[in-house]
Amino acid sequence: MGDSTTGGHSARFAALVLCLTLGFGCAAVSPRVLIYDYFAAPGLDDPWSRKIQHWQQRERSDTGEDVLQAPAPVAEPGTAEPSGEALPANLREKYRSFRADQKRAQARDLADWIQVQAREHYVPDGPIDRWATLAETLRQDGDDCDGLELLTFHLLRELGFDDDEVFRAIVYRKSDGQHHMVTLWFEDSDDPWILDPTGAMTSGMPRMSEVPDWVPLKIFGVAADYSVERSRFVAIN
Repeated sequence: MGDSTTGGHSARFAALVLCLTLGFGCAAVSPRVLIYDYFAAPGLDDPWSRKIQHWQQRERSDTGEDVLQAPAPVAEPGTAEPSGEALPANLREKYRSFRADQKRAQARDLADWIQVQAREHYVPDGPIDRWATLAETLRQDGDDCDGLELLTFHLLRELGFDDDEVFRAIVYRKSDGQHHMVTLWFEDSDDPWILDPTGAMTSGMPRMSEVPDWVPLKIFGVAADYSVERSRFVAIN
């Protein structure tokens, strides 16, 4: 037999939880997303930094002249001939919005393209996980996720994306500890877009906040190396 007072308290608490869950009561609870600090200096004992540095040295020295050609120049937006008509209002804002739309379209097309190529050119490393350079990936006609990801990482920069907004990223899945390599595009410094070369993490081009099962661990480039730390939760409307 349970205590009737305790049972009454339990029933009232369960009812309160139900009301809050359904949005009743004083205020509904807003959903929250976790925001990361992506650019923390790695610790001296960071186990990933030595591997990142080894790849950086090889990537800088392996120019790949035998397989790579200079990227085609990116065409600048054309300028209309003077017509004598007044310019549209807020042209600066329209230009910025159009430019942002074009960059997103390019990145989404690239994310779709690399996942198609991965079906044909995915080559597992085997027992030793060795990070290829871009030139090595092209020479051997494929690689696993860390080699194929280099195509998205380099091509975004060749298309005009800034070096300080495009990074390679090591992510891991909390459920089983699996590690994976993706490209992150920091159009938003708090919530980057994900370009996953193989689709093991995600398809399309979602933001990091939309893939809560995966956690960013490291971001780096040919010269940069950062550790990712949990920062704060923010409410979303």
